[in-house]
Amino acid sequence: MTPATPSGFPLEEMTRLSLSSRTVHADDSISAHRAVAPAMHVSTTFRYHDDPEELKHSSDPTKLGDGNNLDPNAPLDSHIYSRDSNPNTTRLEAVLSSILGGPSLTYASGLAAFHAMLIRLNPKRIAIGEGYHGCHGVIQVVSRLTGLQKLPLDCDASELGPGDIIHVETPLNPTGEARNLQFYADKAHAAGAFLTVDSTFAPPPLQNPFDFGADVIMHSGTKYIGGHSDMLCGVLTVRPGNAWARELRDERLVLGSVMGSMEGWLGLRSLRTLELRVARQSQTASALVKWLSSQLGDASTDAAQLVERLHHASLQPAAAEQGSWLRKQMPAGYGPVFAIVMKDTALARKLPSRLRLFHHATSLGGIESLIEWRAMSDPYVDQRLLRVSVGVEGLEDLKNDIEQALGSLRTQ
Repeated sequence: MTPATPSGFPLEEMTRLSLSSRTVHADDSISAHRAVAPAMHVSTTFRYHDDPEELKHSSDPTKLGDGNNLDPNAPLDSHIYSRDSNPNTTRLEAVLSSILGGPSLTYASGLAAFHAMLIRLNPKRIAIGEGYHGCHGVIQVVSRLTGLQKLPLDCDASELGPGDIIHVETPLNPTGEARNLQFYADKAHAAGAFLTVDSTFAPPPLQNPFDFGADVIMHSGTKYIGGHSDMLCGVLTVRPGNAWARELRDERLVLGSVMGSMEGWLGLRSLRTLELRVARQSQTASALVKWLSSQLGDASTDAAQLVERLHHASLQPAAAEQGSWLRKQMPAGYGPVFAIVMKDTALARKLPSRLRLFHHATSLGGIESLIEWRAMSDPYVDQRLLRVSVGVEGLEDLKNDIEQALGSLRTQ
């Protein structure tokens, strides 16, 4: 008989389901409980097996995962101590593994995930460009311990060697512009290096870095995976066939960078609507960018008087080219984040306070639209730049809000 999940769906057929169906059902096989919504488990420790003959020491070579404390009623939901695993994050990781295309582990934050990746791969050199300043901070810390050398992203391939890393963030923070993953994958692999990709700004359904040569995918799950501005989370997903997932989990246990049970439950709740949210947010962002771009082309508008330029993947030349790398890499949309560069710094400081629907706050990916004068949290960015994260509000409402805010600045 074909094994089935508690809902009756054959396990081997789960991979054939659509993205939205997998976000709802990919963890059905884990819990034996008949509740439709997952329970909130807060326990940090779990009872050992009642049968003394079934007790296995943690160093037992026959141990596989939590096999030394297997619950026969729920073999996939067996745990020992929450620093290793717990019911909520186990289910979250099952869904993430299904939708991201490889074994996935969660961490306390995106930077914790990035740190864990550097510890596991232990490169001598890492080629990295602009992007999230926090990753550069982690590299600085690790370099004190290992001598890790930071190279420009577009360094010559001869500067890289086996085991090194090319780390690409795409779309890019804070501009929302995209980079050609296949180009960097070919460059990395020719040198025996790894391509690691921060795909935070383009979660499913927007981008699958494994299709373009990535070896590891990283997400700050705080953003779109969480989706509601109420949890911290990091994710590492390893290309299928690599043996790193087991080592990453063992190292997470001693690094202590495990994600909390509450956050695991919140993440699982959020993933159910991932495709619905991200598709809507991406479509709205592209429409806003297109509208603002047209405003810049009309000298009589407030936008033309106050805004210097816009940044977004949809504005890159490759977005207009049939069959281009960008269209292949992001066929379902160009991401919900874009940047506005104002004419001067004073305007950039003031605009957020004139908006009503966009909250002036850092972070991104939530259901609410945010705008940030990026200099508040990134000391290296252009002081005139505003990062915009589009939520799920109505397009016309957001357009009207931007229009009135620009108007109030021009008439002050």
